[in-house]
Amino acid sequence: MYTRLSICLYIYDHSIAQTLTKILSDEPYSLHSVSSTAELLDFVDSNSETIDCLIILRTPDVLPLFNQLYEQGTLLPVVILESESQEEKPLVYGECPKFLYHSAEVHHRATNLTKIRKVIDHGITQFLHLGPSCSLSDRPVSSQKKPPSEHQPSLLLLQQRRLAEKLKERLGYLGVYYKRNPKYFYRNFSQGEKQELIKELKIAYREILLNYFDQNTDINQEIDQFVNQAFFSDISVSQVLEIHMELMDEFSQQLKLEGRSEEILLDYRLTIIDVLAHLGEMYRRSIPRGDILFDLLYHID
Repeated sequence: MYTRLSICLYIYDHSIAQTLTKILSDEPYSLHSVSSTAELLDFVDSNSETIDCLIILRTPDVLPLFNQLYEQGTLLPVVILESESQEEKPLVYGECPKFLYHSAEVHHRATNLTKIRKVIDHGITQFLHLGPSCSLSDRPVSSQKKPPSEHQPSLLLLQQRRLAEKLKERLGYLGVYYKRNPKYFYRNFSQGEKQELIKELKIAYREILLNYFDQNTDINQEIDQFVNQAFFSDISVSQVLEIHMELMDEFSQQLKLEGRSEEILLDYRLTIIDVLAHLGEMYRRSIPRGDILFDLLYHID
């Protein structure tokens, strides 16, 4: 039996909520409905690692709600239902000129719920295509009251990986997670953005080196976070090697100042081999396989 997708509904309109529940009540969905913003925030806080998609009927308080989720570093796939009274112009399917939560959110008419299953798949797919930095750089400045969590990019990548693994278990296909957006590639960044990304990667890699032989650290998780960010930014193997060598030089100089032997640094050849093996696996999985299930997830009729 395959894994169900966990859907959280925040629908104040009883008729719409009833229709959605009827459509989504059977497999592959597990539904949970909330009736207030406070209840939703509490549920998300307790279940952020298991929720696969939010479905929210747009209300005047939806932007403050998304601000709260965003500021605490919580990013999830979301489908925002628009009622006729809220539409200022005819809504084009999936169109969102100015997003409310993140740039992968999907908008859909609340009056046309017959294709809601495909809309959910589309929302999840869009979320899986988010780059590590897009949730920060694309969000309207006017809606940021406080800086988002500094751990948000890593949390986003972990959430994407968890969701992709669930889709693999349910559909037997994982490749959709590995389809990258060139907009977030290192080579397409400004000089300042490139410097900031390399700085972030260097800090993350330093932590990997310092913790690599620590039995009390989940080093695989740290490596996964580093590799995910490198992969979705299309960082080359040579750049990863350069980061490794720069840090080895820094460690070597520190050991010399302390009068200690540099031989210990030879052990960290295992670290770069481990990291590059993870990165190579990411690139291997990104090769298109022509799986028909990709079409089921990626295209909307």
